[in-house]
Formats: sequence, C-alpha cells, structure tokens
Amino acid sequence: MNNVEISQLDPIKVPLVKKFYKEHYPTGKVNKSELIYSLTKDNSIIGIVRFRSIEEYRLLTGMVISTALRGQGHGSLLMNYCVSNILTNQDFCFAYRHLESFYSAHYFKKIDVVDLPNSLKTLFLRYTNSGKDLIPMHFQANC
Repeated sequence: MNNVEISQLDPIKVPLVKKFYKEHYPTGKVNKSELIYSLTKDNSIIGIVRFRSIEEYRLLTGMVISTALRGQGHGSLLMNYCVSNILTNQDFCFAYRHLESFYSAHYFKKIDVVDLPNSLKTLFLRYTNSGKDLIPMHFQANC
C-alpha cells in the first residue's frame, strides 16, 4: 500500500470528511468535535475513523473505507494504526453484528450490555431500540 498515510485530521478539514461520508456512507454523520483520523492515498481520503468522547470514555463512532477499496486491507491498516497509537482500555465501540469478527481481530472484545459504563449503556440502548443490530465491544489489547 504505497503512498498511504494515516494522520489526525485537522478540524478545518471536516467538510472533506462530510463529503467523503456522503459518497461512501450516506447515513453517517460527522461531528467536528470528534477525534478523526484519515487514511489518505496520493493526498485523497480513502478511509476515516472517528472517536467521540463521552465522560472519561471514548466511543469509536464510525469507520468508513472508500467503497471502491473495501476488502483490500485498508480497514485493517487503519485499525492497526489505532491499536498501536490511539486506543486505550477506555475505548468502546458498538459494532454492527456482521463486523464483530473484524473488530475482534483488532482487540475489541464483545461484552454484555450491563458491563457498559452507564453513559455508554444509555446510548447503546437508544441505538438498538431504534432498530440497529449492534454489539457492545470494549478494547482490551492486554488480554
């Protein structure tokens, strides 16, 4: 994967992320207060991962790879970077059920809803009660 870079996105570039989401994941919403890392190739965004702070925790709120490049390892490249440089035991994600094995391969462990911190549990229940098929997961690299 030549000419690929991963870096924290400057908040001034959030409009580029919104455009990327509109093209590759139209139902996703981007908030400029999120911590955003971009995967770029030849100076074009090909992937994004976003984190939202909730109290002392952080929630991986979304990861998107360009539709034309999915299945080529770019998502794993981005997650491996996060594992090495960003993620801590204070990080969680609500994975779509079909992505459980992907996140498990990157040290997120499935947990019971009752084991979520209260602030995240409320959010998780709101999402699942609206019909989303999600699994609560906790980053645990040292297990």
